Amino acid sequence: MPNARGKRRRFGSVRKLPSGRFQARYPGPDGLLRNADKTFPTQRDAEVWLVRKEAEIVENRWQDPNAEIPFGEYATVWLKERDYAATTRERNESALRLHLMPTFARSPLAQITTPHVRQWRSALLDNGVGDSTVVKAYQILRAIMNTAVDDGLIQRNPCRIKGVGAPKTAERPYLTVPEVYRIADAMPPHFRVLVLLAAFTGLRFGELAALERHDVDLERRTISVRRSQAETRTQGLTIKAPKSGAGIRTVAFPASLVDELAAHLSQHAESGRSGLIFVGQRGGRLRRNNIRRVWLQALRAAGLSDVRFHDLRHTGNTLAATGGATTRELMHRMGHSSVRAALIYQHLVNGRDQAIADHVDEQIQRSRRGRGGSDGLSGT
Repeated sequence: MPNARGKRRRFGSVRKLPSGRFQARYPGPDGLLRNADKTFPTQRDAEVWLVRKEAEIVENRWQDPNAEIPFGEYATVWLKERDYAATTRERNESALRLHLMPTFARSPLAQITTPHVRQWRSALLDNGVGDSTVVKAYQILRAIMNTAVDDGLIQRNPCRIKGVGAPKTAERPYLTVPEVYRIADAMPPHFRVLVLLAAFTGLRFGELAALERHDVDLERRTISVRRSQAETRTQGLTIKAPKSGAGIRTVAFPASLVDELAAHLSQHAESGRSGLIFVGQRGGRLRRNNIRRVWLQALRAAGLSDVRFHDLRHTGNTLAATGGATTRELMHRMGHSSVRAALIYQHLVNGRDQAIADHVDEQIQRSRRGRGGSDGLSGT
């Protein structure tokens, strides 16, 4: 194995880190590669450390430095190092604290086995924890242990239970265009366009809540998503740029919404270039609890039930798909979270995005011509 000077070492390896310090790595008696528990200022220091470590192994004095690392200690550091959005961090921290730490906190990483994981999962389900919550906790445990494998702390991931890593969620409904308008008609006037844009562009609630006047181009029929709003118990309300490049995007909206959006800007939006497009009933930033009560009232008035505001986003995706949008075009409109995906998707939709919006507009026009018909809630 070559060292930093290009020579092949008989035992272990040394490499120079971007910081300028040196890292030593060696195979333990079990064949598992391990990193030194510290870095070194010079290559010579790292090589001397490897000589001493080899002597420990030859003389049977070596002890596995990772054998006693408790899961709780490792998981806490693991979570701190993840670049999560605020809402995702809060959700994962809660799952870790409530469902993983009580069982595994004091367990050494190397002693957590597949039977232990299976017993833990069964106990959660037996105690009435919901399936989706158990799946989320299992996903986090699996991710933590995957990192432990990568770090050389364990030889393989004990989360090897087939078929339990994906949630079995019920199909969410999507709305027909007449159903969308029935809800919008039943909402207070200053929330009407919020419903229409959510359904016909697929923007997230947090993206809509963060829109400012200069993000809307009525002439080009586009909305530029540059920031998003999040709400957590620990941080409260925060406004920040989307986490990935894919979230920063420009989405076309149907021509039928131009007059409605112009009227909304005139009557309900804040003034000034940076004025908010949507505000709460008493002014100020729009929050989910601002619309929860009126949303439920609107559903009852529209003769609908079991529909979440987020289902409007699903509706927008479905309408675009019926217009022949490719997967890449859909992912652009929806703001795919992967940076890699954004680099691929965002360059492919410049011309087609208007066509997708035009197709949605056709659905709106057809709905207006046939208003008064009865439509049932559909599922996909």
